[in-house]
Amino acid sequence: MSILVIGGTGTVGSQIVSRLLDQGAKVQVMTHSIGKLASLPAGVEGVVGDLADPPSLHRAFGGVESLVLITAVHPDETARGQFAVKAARKVGIKKIVFMSVVMPPGSERIPHFASKIPIEQAIKDSGVAYTILRPNNFFQNDLMLRDAIVKYGVYPQPIGSAGSNRVDVRDIADAAVNSLRKSGHEGKTYNLHGPDALTGKGVAAVYSRHLGTEVNYGGDDLDSWAEQALEILPAWMVHDFRIMYQFFQDHGLRAEQSEIAKTELVLNHPPRSFDAFVAETVSLWKQVVK
Repeated sequence: MSILVIGGTGTVGSQIVSRLLDQGAKVQVMTHSIGKLASLPAGVEGVVGDLADPPSLHRAFGGVESLVLITAVHPDETARGQFAVKAARKVGIKKIVFMSVVMPPGSERIPHFASKIPIEQAIKDSGVAYTILRPNNFFQNDLMLRDAIVKYGVYPQPIGSAGSNRVDVRDIADAAVNSLRKSGHEGKTYNLHGPDALTGKGVAAVYSRHLGTEVNYGGDDLDSWAEQALEILPAWMVHDFRIMYQFFQDHGLRAEQSEIAKTELVLNHPPRSFDAFVAETVSLWKQVVK
């Protein structure tokens, strides 16, 4: 029996797949395109299925023992996640690990946060063993910002000054794999946090130190951010993310020390620091420039 990863080619999913392969697990990754099967990592079995096409899920889930469900930000994210849960229950999958999002009070008004709540409930109601992971904002979101940071000396993600305990996606992957491969995580929901409450200015300062050049925080002007974001993102997504960043600015996504301790519990190691992530990332960026 195998582990199927939905979202297995994405930022978090690819890390989960890599760790499962290292542990000798039989891993499948679902893709909606036959043409993408050849590009999957060695050792991974590709299956064709589409979260928007429930009958395809029944075929794709055949012979699967455990499911890692990562739903992409999408207007139909709730329905797609619920289709996956229904199919998993119907074919007899024994364990679901779902990647949700950390959800402090009030954050439910963020559209793609709210979209995950009914999926979580469907999983809890399914009768299938589960673990729900609720990660904070990813360190690796910054990888898309390389040119702004390196070429223009600006950190443009408008995360504000309230502070968020952002997390490394490799820690999310460790939590997912431990939830799958070790007992004691069934029926649990884990908030996943990094060790430091990071602000926009604080993040810029870390990049400045490791780059050896000044990096400034781009500021909290969400009108300006949205205008630029519309050049590369659909309007519905910009609307969604604007609400999210406003919440970050107003409230942050800070974690109490007790929550960080729970993160460490499911990781089996201390969460990775943002400073270490930036040191590693900047080193790689400098190698590319050379």
